[in-house]
Amino acid sequence: MPAAGANWSRRRVLHLLQGGILASFGAACYGSSSRPSPPGVTIESLAPAISPTALPPTPVPPTPVPEPSLEEKVGQMVLTGFGRTALSEEDPFGAQLEAGHMSGVVLFDRVTPASPSRNIESPAQLRRLTAEVRKLSPGPAYIATDQEGGQVARLGPANGFPATPSAEYLGHLNDLATTSRLAGQMASMLAGAGINLNLAPVVDVNVNPGNPVIGSAGRSFSADPEVVLAQATAFIDEHHRAGVLCTLKHFPGHGSSTQDSHVGLADITRTWTEKELVPFQRLIEAGLADLVMAGHLFNARLDPVYPASLSRRIIGGMLRGQIGYDGVVMTDDMGMGAITNFYGFSEAIELAVNAGVDLLSFAAEPGYVSGVPAPVRVILDGIAAGRISEARVTEAYRRVVRLKARLLPA
Repeated sequence: MPAAGANWSRRRVLHLLQGGILASFGAACYGSSSRPSPPGVTIESLAPAISPTALPPTPVPPTPVPEPSLEEKVGQMVLTGFGRTALSEEDPFGAQLEAGHMSGVVLFDRVTPASPSRNIESPAQLRRLTAEVRKLSPGPAYIATDQEGGQVARLGPANGFPATPSAEYLGHLNDLATTSRLAGQMASMLAGAGINLNLAPVVDVNVNPGNPVIGSAGRSFSADPEVVLAQATAFIDEHHRAGVLCTLKHFPGHGSSTQDSHVGLADITRTWTEKELVPFQRLIEAGLADLVMAGHLFNARLDPVYPASLSRRIIGGMLRGQIGYDGVVMTDDMGMGAITNFYGFSEAIELAVNAGVDLLSFAAEPGYVSGVPAPVRVILDGIAAGRISEARVTEAYRRVVRLKARLLPA
């Protein structure tokens, strides 16, 4: 019995140490010298259980982590593409990544007007590239791509990866076991390639099947928000099992539009309805929203001046306030026509940050101004001029790094 008692005591002491209550335990047990010991139990008999060799080393207080510089905080708000299939610290982009001037990268498979950066040629090349990104980054980096399936799949047969089904196909089948199996294969493929953030699923409700960028491209699961919700849940669950984060897009809903926001204004004022919020709201309530992408979508009933990606009313009021989302909000590509045709570069960035955006997305590699990426310089200059508050940047930084803590080690 003494041996069993000793083992129990060791486990108990370790438990108490981990719970941070060893001192109060000692005071309660030994604080009064007049309290008699139970028969047969002496201090000496307890010695083996609390001897120095039986206890773990005294914990060393952690070294305080220095507060990041303002420049580093702002860098965490930028996710950007770049036009190379390899990286090194000698490369200007690699040097910026190594300096902590960006939160991560977004990868594309071919050069198109919507995807101006080519990064993916083959499975082996992509694994090398993502390893280089991780090596250069001073901390966890988002390594993102759009792998919705179907027409929007950066990893596909053209670069040595298997074909993946469209959301429309999965929603038409509406068989969750099939969706889970195929989404699991997709997520495993992404994780194996070193990608940790999928800019998917599209949770837009297919209100307008003729929509030039959603419905006609097979990017929506269904016209029924409940089917969208169920399919997206299975899709996200499988990605999480593989250690890949997901993005809900395009808030507050792109499915009813008659225009393509890649090339110009997408006005959903007359076509949008509140049912398009259902998948977003329910996924957020279920804790399945890693990131939410704000679309460049104009709805005068929600904000008579700005599109969703630049709107305090829609991001701060609807998404944060009404729905209660406190995770990372990112923009769709800030180089899309819905933004560049109506706003200057600096103006759009300042509006997005002040609206509550935490992560600015750029498909094309930005220029560099005074040793930092141009979007970083815009935000720093906005802070210096009093147009952006440092508190807003700190808030965004904390959301971004909180999410990054969930990234699995490579």
